[in-house]
Amino acid sequence: MDILSSKATGTLKPAQTPGATPTSDRAVPPPHATPDLPDEPLVIIQPGKSWQALNLRDLWSHRGLLYFLMWRDLKVRYKQTAIGVGWVVLQPLFMTIIFTIFLGRLARVPSDNVPYPLFVYTALIPWTFFSGSVLVTGNSLVGNAHVITKVYFPRLIIPVATVAARLVDLGVAFAILMGLMLYYRVELTLNLLALPLLVLLLTLLVLGLGMWLAALNVKYRDVGIAVPVLIQLWMFASPVVYPLSLVPQEWQAVYSLNPLVGLIEGFRASLLGTRLNWPALAISAAITLALLVYAAYSFRSREKSFADIV
Repeated sequence: MDILSSKATGTLKPAQTPGATPTSDRAVPPPHATPDLPDEPLVIIQPGKSWQALNLRDLWSHRGLLYFLMWRDLKVRYKQTAIGVGWVVLQPLFMTIIFTIFLGRLARVPSDNVPYPLFVYTALIPWTFFSGSVLVTGNSLVGNAHVITKVYFPRLIIPVATVAARLVDLGVAFAILMGLMLYYRVELTLNLLALPLLVLLLTLLVLGLGMWLAALNVKYRDVGIAVPVLIQLWMFASPVVYPLSLVPQEWQAVYSLNPLVGLIEGFRASLLGTRLNWPALAISAAITLALLVYAAYSFRSREKSFADIV
């Protein structure tokens, strides 16, 4: 018989073949045992530390997605439009005509010895970029909720791509300005060298404010309703249709706490050759950088909950 009975336990054991080396019983793992894991490390996706403002390496590794989102925003905005990118030029141009008629001709608002149409249009270029970018960026996370809840990527890419796409509109808007400067025979000066710095500061201001509003809008949808109203009021609190010299001297320091004051006046000075207001520009730069740091910190601290509540 091939099976022997065990006297100690009463269990059955297979018989050993004569001349074979005895072997120990093979352990059978219980049904609930965990299988051996591979030696390769596991990749765990988790939110970063709240004090870590930006992860530029992560953004760079997803630069292809950044380019795709920029291109998508441009295509969607001008899809099935007869004029297309021409709307970028028509909006500030029509506003310039209206302000010139009612404020320049009827109300006689001063323009610091600059033709009023050129005076207003030079300010409307940065203002249109600022207002449009803040409104769109503030709703960017909510508008891309279907993407945020399905796949991982740095959420910061969404507001960055929105602002970057608007920079294309800013470049197009300069085309009409060049025509107005030729018409009024405005000579270029060395102040034009400050224009790239002003564009950079304006972009950082838009990015900082847009990031902060986008993070708030995910949880508090009142932000999307209140921001358009605040943007309209902000325009009249900025020197868009009137010069900084119209503000009383004793109030100009407080008025310059509005970061758009130094930037808009800087745009006029760099393009029209007027005097640069360095104190106001320094205040705008300091407030812009402080807002950018705070917005990045606030965005990263809230980022871990976007997919849950968006």
